[in-house]
Amino acid sequence: MTELPVVVIGAGPVGLAAAAHLAERGLDPLVLERGPRAGAAVARWRHVRLFSPWSELVDPAAGRLLETLGWSRPDGGSYPTGEEWAGSYLRPLAEALNERVRLDAEVIGVARRGRDRVVDSGRDGEPFTVHVRTPGGAEERIAARAVIDASGTWTTPNPLGGEGLPAIGEQAAADRITYRVPDLGDDAVRARYTGGHVVVAGSGHSALTALVALSTLPGTRISWVLRRGSVGNAFGGGDADELPARGALGSRAKEAVESGRITVVRGFRTESVEPGLTLVSSAGHRIEEVDEVVALTGFRPDLSWLSEIRLGLDATLQAPTALAPLIDPNVHSCGTVYPHGAKELAHPEQDFYLAGMKSYGRAPTFLAATGYEQVRSIAARLAGDHEAAERVELHLAETGVCGGSGLFDEPDQPSAGGCCATPEPEVLTLSAPSQRPRSQRLT
Repeated sequence: MTELPVVVIGAGPVGLAAAAHLAERGLDPLVLERGPRAGAAVARWRHVRLFSPWSELVDPAAGRLLETLGWSRPDGGSYPTGEEWAGSYLRPLAEALNERVRLDAEVIGVARRGRDRVVDSGRDGEPFTVHVRTPGGAEERIAARAVIDASGTWTTPNPLGGEGLPAIGEQAAADRITYRVPDLGDDAVRARYTGGHVVVAGSGHSALTALVALSTLPGTRISWVLRRGSVGNAFGGGDADELPARGALGSRAKEAVESGRITVVRGFRTESVEPGLTLVSSAGHRIEEVDEVVALTGFRPDLSWLSEIRLGLDATLQAPTALAPLIDPNVHSCGTVYPHGAKELAHPEQDFYLAGMKSYGRAPTFLAATGYEQVRSIAARLAGDHEAAERVELHLAETGVCGGSGLFDEPDQPSAGGCCATPEPEVLTLSAPSQRPRSQRLT
């Protein structure tokens, strides 16, 4: 099978880095991207600025490949937006990989040739078959010696509902609920969120980004809904954060809350969304007269098209079994996650790997540098260099927030003051009427 390619699913930062490492080791990568261009998912959040600097966003092998073609490395101390990351690095990298990257190629299934997941006999001796669909509806099968799934989680955001499933009425209200950080640089989007009552649900970096942006809009009333019983460490490490931009984001969000521009609603798990728009918690508390909801409660992996692959996944996080204890957000912060590679990412299905965001399952806050280390190690393992595969070549920044969509439930605790001196859940009825005509709210 050595003449077959290693198929990499997803032409995002980690998928393209995997291809660069594989090519550098003399292996033949084939990247399959369902979007029309590389970095398609990153470009969807083009307006969001990363809290990692350029120095941590360029994979070493990818940088070496690009520099042979005269690419100019961006200033390592600056912080790109999603569009800048895609335009200045991901798309040039895909061009450098040339025919090794196929666009408009959606992977709809992966299996072993001639074997469903039940069959043991001769399984490891057969190549993978990667089932691909093109925009015109045509399908094909590509044989592969190994598969690295770096397709990410962008297309599968977690719902607003507090049970991990959509709240009753959530899907019916889909035209007024978004699961992405709004792009307020777009005039139509800005008008949609100006002057009304906006609920932001979530406690991770995306939620903080949305809170900071929305708090600048005139006349907009913001309710920040937390499933947990206290604000806790949601604002991160501040000045002590080893990623200064991440610390600054938390500080700005904290300032917006303390200024009174944001009302914090703690211990609220949405059970239903009533026409109107009204959110009702599992305890019966209500947030009324809502104009828009921004649900930023994290993401989850789409495993539906891997049903014929023997995955070894943790029952809680849906991450590889050996990796899950290292990234459990109930135990670890970003800086205490041990660097890991092929050994921790292995599955019962030999030579199949999840990498990047998808490898973290439902654990939050994945750093690009973590993904680059993962695929460096995987490429070394596939090339037979086991010493390099076992070696650790990564230092992760400490502090910051790794908490996400209700993964660390805390009991309600009396607050000592400051930003966290918010009302207890018993008094959370918010019913002041909107100042905007209904026609504007639905723009």
